[in-house]
Amino acid sequence: MKKEVVAMLLAGGQGSRLYALTSHVAKPAVPFGGKYRIIDFPLSNCVNSGIDTVGVLTQYRPLELNSYIGNGQPWDLDRSDGGVHILPPYMREGEQGTWYKGTANAIYQNIGFLDLYDPDYVVILSGDHIYKMDYADMVALHKKTDAACTISVLEVTMEEATRFGIMNVDGDDRIYEFEEKPKQPKSNLASMGIYVFTWSKLRQYLIADEADPTSSNDFGKNIIPNMLNAGEKLMAYRFHGYWKDVGTINSLWDANMDMLAPHSGIDLYDPDWPIYARSPIRPPHVTGPNAKLSHALVTGGCRVDGTVENSVLFHSVTVEEGADVQYSILMPGAVVKAGAQVSYAILAENAVVERNACVGSAPSGDPDWGIAVVASDVTVGEGAVVPPSAMIREDVKGGEQG
Repeated sequence: MKKEVVAMLLAGGQGSRLYALTSHVAKPAVPFGGKYRIIDFPLSNCVNSGIDTVGVLTQYRPLELNSYIGNGQPWDLDRSDGGVHILPPYMREGEQGTWYKGTANAIYQNIGFLDLYDPDYVVILSGDHIYKMDYADMVALHKKTDAACTISVLEVTMEEATRFGIMNVDGDDRIYEFEEKPKQPKSNLASMGIYVFTWSKLRQYLIADEADPTSSNDFGKNIIPNMLNAGEKLMAYRFHGYWKDVGTINSLWDANMDMLAPHSGIDLYDPDWPIYARSPIRPPHVTGPNAKLSHALVTGGCRVDGTVENSVLFHSVTVEEGADVQYSILMPGAVVKAGAQVSYAILAENAVVERNACVGSAPSGDPDWGIAVVASDVTVGEGAVVPPSAMIREDVKGGEQG
């Protein structure tokens, strides 16, 4: 059962900043890009990087995520020697079971799982980022430098640096200081929340952290600072590709729109680095004689008879004749009926926009415009108006909403 590298994927986040979109599912299970879910990206990165043993740590509303991952077959992780493992919190003999209290505690609770494979290195990943990365390159740097921990970093503007954990490094990219959301950052190297640890080292710090009653049990707040204070060797791995944290409505919308932009940096047509997914079996999409499609991504099972421009349509979406969809994301099973208008909006799974209703808008030149969101299985009534930034969780029967 010995493995050189095991990946641990933190996928238990509630995703509260996605509001209505995560009322029924965990954030990593949120649909993305027409045929994927967010978690497809780190899982595919693992397989493409040669990592065949992955622990997926679930917590908030895990049922759909667990069902989606299943035995791991779509990602070639249905293996008897390794593969993908769902790791929810559990009660151990003689102890009171608890939820995962933080990112470090989540790994601590699964020390037994990691010991089963006795890895040399552990890769810690998040389940809410859209990116393509070869983790093997990061592990190689970690081994070459004989580091205790290697942290993937991304260069951001100095203005953006105030929103991130910032790594300050010397000329060899050895980390000597970590600043959490500094008001006056000393560098622009932002932590991506992707770590490679030497397992023997990490195991010691996890046990010590769990014994500290004042700890937040978090990698960024506790484990990394403790390792720095103890003089451990921490290295920065510079990443230069596309990466986006899709933890907010606007960032999720932006990342979906990037799928339509030819030079955004996210290339899903690269045969050397495919993104795998569990895709439902649906017939090809159909467009009616009066349909108008422009710069749109339309997947299987869709029926388009209206106008769709600059939008992403997941499987089984219906856009009736006379409906107008602009700059929007329509998740599986969404319906836009005749005469309805949807612009700068996200319709969650099985949402219905009735005849002549209006969801969202795009004020010209307004820097404060927001994305309107309609939750799963919600009906926007005939003639209703859902303005930008509105989060609709219950049925909207008609009239002005705000």
